[in-house]
Amino acid sequence: MEIKKGIAASPGIAIAEAMILDCEDYRIPRRSIKPSQRMGEILRVRNAFKQAIGDLTELEAEQGKSDAGKIKDIFAVHLRFMRDRSLRKEITDRVYSQLVAAECAVSSVLRKLATHFTNVEDAYISERAADIYDIERRLLRHLLGHQREDVEHLSQEVVIVTRELSPTQTAGFDRNYIRGIATDAGGRTSHSAIVARSLAIPAVVALEDFSEAVRPGDTVIVDGNRGIVIVDPDEGTLEEYRKSLREFTVLEQKLDTLREKPAETRDGTRIVLLGNIEFPDESEMILQKGGDGIGLYRTEFLYLNRPTEPTEQEHYDAYAKTIQAFQARPVIIRTVDLGADKHTQSRRSLKEPNPFLGLRSIRYCLQHIRMFKVQLRAILRASALGHVKIMFPLVTNLQEIRQAKLILRDVMEDLDEESIAYDPRLEVGIMIETPAAALTAASLAQESSFFSIGTNDLIQYTLAVDRGNEHVSALYSAVEPAVIRLIRTIIQDAHRHGIDVSVCGEMASEPEYIMLLVGLGIRTLSMTPPMIPEIKQMIRSVTIEDCNIVARKVLGLATERQVNSFLRSTAREVIPEAI
Repeated sequence: MEIKKGIAASPGIAIAEAMILDCEDYRIPRRSIKPSQRMGEILRVRNAFKQAIGDLTELEAEQGKSDAGKIKDIFAVHLRFMRDRSLRKEITDRVYSQLVAAECAVSSVLRKLATHFTNVEDAYISERAADIYDIERRLLRHLLGHQREDVEHLSQEVVIVTRELSPTQTAGFDRNYIRGIATDAGGRTSHSAIVARSLAIPAVVALEDFSEAVRPGDTVIVDGNRGIVIVDPDEGTLEEYRKSLREFTVLEQKLDTLREKPAETRDGTRIVLLGNIEFPDESEMILQKGGDGIGLYRTEFLYLNRPTEPTEQEHYDAYAKTIQAFQARPVIIRTVDLGADKHTQSRRSLKEPNPFLGLRSIRYCLQHIRMFKVQLRAILRASALGHVKIMFPLVTNLQEIRQAKLILRDVMEDLDEESIAYDPRLEVGIMIETPAAALTAASLAQESSFFSIGTNDLIQYTLAVDRGNEHVSALYSAVEPAVIRLIRTIIQDAHRHGIDVSVCGEMASEPEYIMLLVGLGIRTLSMTPPMIPEIKQMIRSVTIEDCNIVARKVLGLATERQVNSFLRSTAREVIPEAI
């Protein structure tokens, strides 16, 4: 039994066999063989090396005599590795002695070698680990070919184990079979973690070299509450976690009884609880959990996992399905937030030195106006079906919101000329996600119908901490005094100008932060749908004065550690079974 500590990214407990993924989303099977099959598998290994060497030789020749010397050098390094007889012998020896299939032996040996390189202090040697992973992928392509198992078409429950997941990969998961996620990289608020929470899949991230330590088919426990994973647990540990899983299910059922009850404090103040979604079919979960509507519809997932951009009709169909499910309840549609770690297929190869500081969100839309107008037309058309609001992401200054609203008015005029119905009173709001927007909130409020505080990026940009980087994850905190003071400034400026303000980042999904947010003046929260009942229970257990006292206390504390300790102990006193 091996226990590994990481970051708790999505709550819950999962127990299933490990499914190791290469970077192309395909399973590396742990397939045992009979002694009589040894030579056949060894021949498969030899053929895979022969084919991979042929591929690289052709690629090397195609570089010609141009100034692609560095590329040819890379190919030469890969060829030297693949022509190394001792490497091939180690793989075939593993097939022979351990009676495993060729692809499993290749993956095991090469990942062990890559780990060895990574741990060498010499920078040149450690960088060769990337070459080994590339060789592994090339060999697996030849070994598995069309027999590779696509994660979208599984036939048994699994825990996904991999180095890193992109939002695109996570969005394509089959929720009926993927029980948990364990990744070497990532952070608590990386986009893949957010999607995992939305899909209610327990996840632990930042496990460093975990994917190299696990074999396909190993039993794995993912504890998304404590941030640990356990490989090959003993019977006592298994029974303990099965018991915890049953208790967790009972708690969920208990919280679900709050569905029809309002999120109202004990002294009668109503808090609006909305849900964040990526896909139309998630709407049902918000309704099942007793949510009041949608506070954040992340529309960029319409663009991912597909070779072409969605058409206006495809946009409209997705929005219409969602709006009709909520009838008169609010649906806030955020315009596409592409860039950073979310790219369409056609633009995935366009790299930026600092993508989170680059062309993303509203900046991206303002440079791709044709694409932006396609989405705006669809949103406006769908607004005729219900209570729709539109929200622009990552606005940092007045010029951006004015330009976006000007484009929106152009689209409205086009629809008027075509006699196409839409809601002319559609509210237009913005997400406050940067210190620049927070510090100029008073000016931005004059151009906005509402604010939504995106705490994930606000924390990232305020603290200069990449929220997807496991190496600095300990520095990423929603309750750093600087972050809290910015949130208070945004709320005060919104109230001063008479506009609504909500929190839609992951901070709104954490029970221990709710009293602070309510005490600071927040009356609308938007969260991952599975957390709605727990947040509702917290709100129904306190008074506004309780929350005000918490906020005043927090604003007087000097460090993140002090704030976190105080908020956790206070929340445990309110609902100890859920914290």
